[in-house]
Amino acid sequence: MLADRFTGSRLNSPNDIVVDSRGSVWFTDPRYGDRTDMELDHESIFRLDASGDGYDITRITFDTTRPNGLIVTPNVKTLFVAQSDYGPDVKQELRAYPILEDGSVGDHEVVHNFYPHRGIYGMRLDAEGNIVATAGWAPSRPGPMIYVFSPQDRVLETHPIREGISPTNCAFGDADQTSLYVTGNEGSLFRAETDRRGMSVGKV
Repeated sequence: MLADRFTGSRLNSPNDIVVDSRGSVWFTDPRYGDRTDMELDHESIFRLDASGDGYDITRITFDTTRPNGLIVTPNVKTLFVAQSDYGPDVKQELRAYPILEDGSVGDHEVVHNFYPHRGIYGMRLDAEGNIVATAGWAPSRPGPMIYVFSPQDRVLETHPIREGISPTNCAFGDADQTSLYVTGNEGSLFRAETDRRGMSVGKV
């Protein structure tokens, strides 16, 4: 186990995780479902940095609620975050935070605003630095979808997913990294052959 607490309080429910090119571990810590036993009063992104025989844990974001998918660029200059709270008057955004020299992050920019629809749950980078993401669901238009974004807020592609599927995580795989694997919250797993190649970022 790398970490289960922050400042003595139990983490909420660590969700998505990435390892950056320097070997640090970044993860989102939202809480879905029952919130009565939460010990932390925030839902943040954390980073684990190797220190001696263990890891130091650092809180990275102070403005997120139910953060979900995340990406750290290979040069460790940008943190992309899916701000994925859902309901009236909440934010459903793909955010880009600049990573500063001291390892903290600056003010975010909104790459894409999904409100009032279900935003991103999982995302990965392709070899060209574009963001491949799963978002949407049947109860809300435009429905379940795989999106491809440029880092500058341009929607390059959209690919509908079969009705009844709420896509969750995605990852490139196979020997040539051109297959995209997508999970659904009802237990499904799909593979799509693409003309894109996944970017290898972390050390694991």
